[in-house]
Amino acid sequence: MISISEPSNFNSSEIPTEPGVYLFKDTKNEIIYIGKAKNLRARIRSYFSNSEHTQKTLQLVPKIRTIEWIIVGNELEALLLENKLVKKHKPKYNVNLKDAKTFAYIAISKEAYPRIFTTRKPSSRLDIFGPYTEGYLRRELQRLVIKIFKIRVCKKFPKRACLNFHIGLCNAPCTDNVTQQQYNEQVERARSFLLGNYEQLIEQLNLQMQETSQQLEYERALELRNQMASIKLLTQHQVVDAYRRYDQDVIAFRRLGDKMLVVQMGVRKGVLLGKKEYTLDFEPQIEQEFLKEFYNTNPIPHEILLNMTAWTDQKEKAALEDYFSTLRTAPVHFSVPKEGDELQLIKLAEKNIEANLDEDSALVDLQTALNLPALPRIIECFDVSNLGKEHVVSGMVRFTDGNPDKNNYRRYKIKTVTGQDDFASMNEAVTRRYKRLVNEEAQLPDLIVVDGGPGQVSATKAALKSLGLQIPFIGLAKKYEEIFLPDELTSRRFNKNSRMMLLLRRIRDSAHNFSVSYSRKRSQMKIRDEFNAKQ
Repeated sequence: MISISEPSNFNSSEIPTEPGVYLFKDTKNEIIYIGKAKNLRARIRSYFSNSEHTQKTLQLVPKIRTIEWIIVGNELEALLLENKLVKKHKPKYNVNLKDAKTFAYIAISKEAYPRIFTTRKPSSRLDIFGPYTEGYLRRELQRLVIKIFKIRVCKKFPKRACLNFHIGLCNAPCTDNVTQQQYNEQVERARSFLLGNYEQLIEQLNLQMQETSQQLEYERALELRNQMASIKLLTQHQVVDAYRRYDQDVIAFRRLGDKMLVVQMGVRKGVLLGKKEYTLDFEPQIEQEFLKEFYNTNPIPHEILLNMTAWTDQKEKAALEDYFSTLRTAPVHFSVPKEGDELQLIKLAEKNIEANLDEDSALVDLQTALNLPALPRIIECFDVSNLGKEHVVSGMVRFTDGNPDKNNYRRYKIKTVTGQDDFASMNEAVTRRYKRLVNEEAQLPDLIVVDGGPGQVSATKAALKSLGLQIPFIGLAKKYEEIFLPDELTSRRFNKNSRMMLLLRRIRDSAHNFSVSYSRKRSQMKIRDEFNAKQ
């Protein structure tokens, strides 16, 4: 163990060069970060080097006062120990993904006549399928199971057949319309269906259809044929190999500035079940950090396909495979496909990242073009509007990750300004907004945009200075779509149709429309009040 008073006084000579786990502690002797390394000295020293660091590391290092380490025999032991310690201590700066237990599952009860429903609380008294991070996927799958297999949804048997029986969604075991054996056969098929055993289920249904047809039970045979058709329709649209006999996960990473975007897609018995999306703070070995945290709360498949390596050499890859195989108690393989169907799966995952990338790319472009200290994930924009001297208002919109955050839109009736003074009105709106956020200790934006030129920019600068805030801000003037920065005499012009400018214009136009609508509303209210007063 070593203690450090300041990061600049760090000395790594006492730290061993063996593989192991290191623990960073703060002034209260609380563990704030746990990591593993194949060379403890080299890894820990990297945190205190003069090279560029991520925002997360820049926040972490000044808080470190004590460093402890545990030497182990090899990388596998380091991974296992790190996993155990992170689960136990839950350090603030370790990667923390949303626990899968908060997502919803499809459940089938273990009763004489089981029912199907949604739950967020797994139990040994239920057969659980999922979790499903996308509500639409879960609802559609559950609806399909009810439609195909006619499983009951009622908590208690009604005294007579309910609407689901009359519209063909339930066999009404409550009225003895179906025997317990027949009903439970349907339930078993539903379980098999939810597990992804589609081909095996189709074979069983086909055999049973032939038997019932030979016994002249044509209605039953028709029902079985319809079930097969529904399952085939579901599976024929899958883009993955329908004949694969083992489970896979497909994981794609994409770095954007100081963030790492991740898409995980589960493939069970060759059928794509859905996806999960994460945005992480970028840091060295973030891919490994993600994998370890993700599979703490999610089932580990036989094979994990990645779009980039999460290891520095083959020894490290072998250690990762051994680690996850130990957790799974069965073999686990990592692969970075270069061809074939598996490469198509990777491209599919990357396509899902690309679908949400335009706005993120615009944010990266914006950060680069304006030399912003952080990726502007939260942008707030102000516009002043008036319909005469008596109806001066301001509208403020917030965009998060390039999308409108309408819960955080705000309207301001200008109170301290007499007449039409756009600059003073802008100063009042900005002051009121951020004085309140500071008092409430709420999250401040990464960038402020004001609709206008040098005058509006100067007013915003004065407002922020009065509050002691240092938030990056710009003015966006409509005429030439030029950007004005504080303390710069000339404007900056960029391609009007670039991703960055299209995003800024969309945000500015949203603020303008929001402000104008409020101004019109106040004007209409005054006209109405005057009319009512004359009546």
